[in-house]
Amino acid sequence: MTLYGYVRVSSTDQNEDRQMLAMHRAGVAQENVYADKQSGKDFARPSYCALVELLKAGDLLCIQSIDRLGRNYTEVQEQWRCLTKDRGIDIAVLDMPLLDTRRDRDLLGTFIADLVLQVLSFVAENERESIGKRQAEGIEAAKLRGVRFGRPEKALPSNFASYVQRWEKGSLTLEELLVACDISRTTFYRRYRRYRTTEKSR
Repeated sequence: MTLYGYVRVSSTDQNEDRQMLAMHRAGVAQENVYADKQSGKDFARPSYCALVELLKAGDLLCIQSIDRLGRNYTEVQEQWRCLTKDRGIDIAVLDMPLLDTRRDRDLLGTFIADLVLQVLSFVAENERESIGKRQAEGIEAAKLRGVRFGRPEKALPSNFASYVQRWEKGSLTLEELLVACDISRTTFYRRYRRYRTTEKSR
């Protein structure tokens, strides 16, 4: 039997130290801890896939909490079933002792563990969806306040209007205008539409 650990954080700026400490306390050797910095929406994660390839019947996989395994309700349950029932691998969720497949292997124990797993994986997915909704609402509210996202818009020369007028009269080609203003064709047409809209409203 080999003891493995799996650690996951959702982005590169999050810290996995708390999970790594939990793995150490559970007795998992550092070289047997696999970590991903990726969303838990699915299981297409490089370290997790590499770990699953190594796991053999009788091995024990430790995770700190069920949402570190994943946040997709259906896929978490499918992974759990595949690992524990099809491949004979034990799983221990460190912050939820009921989710330890080494204990209470009788019918009641299995029923309780399955029920807890369903509830926790549902909560994990619901939280993922709630986070996404809150992020979208926050972005929308910021846009209403005038906050701009993405790269700053390229500054135009102060005499952009005169270049436009010369281009409209045919005394300046579009290519000459693009070079003079140091902008791309796409940027020009976007800013030209805005310029014309502003002119019409005056």
